[in-house]
Amino acid sequence: MERFGDREIRGQGGQGGQGGQGGQEGQGGISPSSPSSPSSPLSSPSPLSPLSLSHSPPPPLPRFLLPITLLLVMGLAACGGQKPTDSKSADSGSSKNSDSNLTFFNVDLEQADEVGRPVWRVRANQAKYTKEKQIGQAENPYGELYQDGKVVYQVKADVADIDQNGKQLLLKGKIIATDPRNGIVLQGNELEWRPKEDLLIVRNQLNGTHQQLQAVAQEARVKTREQRIDFSGGVIANSLEPQVQMRTEHLIWQIKQDKLIADRPVQFDRYKDNLVSDRGRGDSAEFNLKTKIATLNKNAQVELLEPPMQIASNSMTWNLNAETVNTNAPVRVFHRAENVLVTANQAQMKIAQKTVYLTGNVNAIGQRRQAIKSNTLTWYLENKLIEAQGNVVYRQVDPPLTFNGDKAVGNLQTENIAVSGGNTSGGRVVTEIIPQDPGVKN
Repeated sequence: MERFGDREIRGQGGQGGQGGQGGQEGQGGISPSSPSSPSSPLSSPSPLSPLSLSHSPPPPLPRFLLPITLLLVMGLAACGGQKPTDSKSADSGSSKNSDSNLTFFNVDLEQADEVGRPVWRVRANQAKYTKEKQIGQAENPYGELYQDGKVVYQVKADVADIDQNGKQLLLKGKIIATDPRNGIVLQGNELEWRPKEDLLIVRNQLNGTHQQLQAVAQEARVKTREQRIDFSGGVIANSLEPQVQMRTEHLIWQIKQDKLIADRPVQFDRYKDNLVSDRGRGDSAEFNLKTKIATLNKNAQVELLEPPMQIASNSMTWNLNAETVNTNAPVRVFHRAENVLVTANQAQMKIAQKTVYLTGNVNAIGQRRQAIKSNTLTWYLENKLIEAQGNVVYRQVDPPLTFNGDKAVGNLQTENIAVSGGNTSGGRVVTEIIPQDPGVKN
């Protein structure tokens, strides 16, 4: 038995330095697996398969074998040096190497919390203990990470380093970590488990997969109790049905709530037939993975390929399933092909129907500065028609004239507008003709 600070490592004795053979298996900890066992509880699972551990207690060690075991363990460290010589100038480095290279085979490494519950268990075919750095290194480990006595992640790696004080577990290599509760799989080149902080960190070429989301980033920080993952550094997250891609520098995944939160500038790309059809952006955003609704905040903008529209506001809701865009803040709607700009207090766009509904202080301006103001306006993009209602004022520059009424229907781009009266104007339309010469009055 060899101790890593307050931990125990058990297994078949290996070699120390250049010297002789190791001792028999030790006491305490988790029982070693037999090297000749045909099927181990943790035998090479697939990257997505749950891992399992055998928790059966080790057989008791007979009392008469205890002195022999201690002698063998002591011999494991002692026989690692070079053969004794009479020279007093023997290389001190050989002595250090003999003490720093202890190798164990078929070992289990474990760490428990203050009440005796496991916080991690790792099984490896081979482990080395470096006394100088007080680090235990396990090769090709499989293990389980625990929180509150329950498995929260199952891990696999090339190399595992365990620090001396038992506060954290560090895995290096090609890492695969699986959450058995929700099926999330995180892959990277380095994993760090801090059980007292309830923090799992996977970094260096991170790749996360789940049935709802696929993400790549530089790092992921997982709060296992909250079931929350913070992705950071060049985050690209893809959601399916419909296919949406998010790009940002920091993305929070609230797993239980099926919600993604971007607190940095973010861009959404909507794909159809593997081509970008719509694009949205904002200084911050939320995206519901279940309802497929994106809420864009501050400098929010949605650009559509068909129809060629741009919608900008500081608060916007984009429903990708229903294909609607709603704003509850002042909005600008711009038709790129017709060069028509409409502003209002609020707007709703039905993308599939190619219709925009605007309310509150509506002002539409055409390419030749012709303009119409109203309380509400419906814009039929397919037919290139507008229907304005309430305190309608239509102005055009050439020829310069103004119409006032309660309702207007027509094509703003071609300046073909019909203005009609209503109850407020007694059914009459007021027309004002502006002469070319400002000094002449009609």
